[in-house]
Amino acid sequence: MKQMFKTPSVDWPYKFKAKLKVTKHPMLRDFYSAELPAKNTPIGEVEFLAMDFETTGLDTNKDEIITIGMVPFTLNRIYLNRAKHWTIRPRQKLNDDSVVIHGITHSDINNAPDLSEVIEDVLQAMAGKIMVVHYRKIEREMLDKALKRRIKEGIIFPVVDTMELESQIQRYISGGLWNRLKGKKPGSVRLGQSRVRYSLPAYTPHHALTDAIATAELLQAQIAHHFSDKDPLQNYWL
Repeated sequence: MKQMFKTPSVDWPYKFKAKLKVTKHPMLRDFYSAELPAKNTPIGEVEFLAMDFETTGLDTNKDEIITIGMVPFTLNRIYLNRAKHWTIRPRQKLNDDSVVIHGITHSDINNAPDLSEVIEDVLQAMAGKIMVVHYRKIEREMLDKALKRRIKEGIIFPVVDTMELESQIQRYISGGLWNRLKGKKPGSVRLGQSRVRYSLPAYTPHHALTDAIATAELLQAQIAHHFSDKDPLQNYWL
């Protein structure tokens, strides 16, 4: 099923140039100065950066990032030797519910740096890359709000959202009158269950670097099964 799904077309290189004109912080100016791939670049020629955060909760207005995992990849290869992982001390107390989910405890973060101490390295890793995430609200909004709390300026960046892609794939597969009559419904788009459809191995969830790798592998599988590596980047980024 080499079916192309429509996503809102965003001219990210233009948006970065516009942001550069109004951004004041030197780190963000460096970030927006990095050249992005052109919107018509075939996705098979793009080096992406899979990214995942573990957080103290899901409220982007008050919760904070506690680990960041990143791994660069193309549709043919994942560069594990260039993967990065940071543990960060949040500005709020960990709650019991989040500890149960990600297993990160107070002792793990007691001597960890604040995000402000590592953000330059994080932004350098992101510069010029198209981020790949599974549910863009967490990574994009969490980082934006965290930066606003620390340096009084937020951030925007392009993402390919594997959850959004899988949602579109599932709606397509379960669509049509016959499927509706049979009661066929779209499948789950959670990361682990999405990976099962492509016979990808099961990983222990809720570790930022492992989930970043899992997301990279999922995009590779989604493109191989349903799309084309010659499709333009603008059809996928959000």
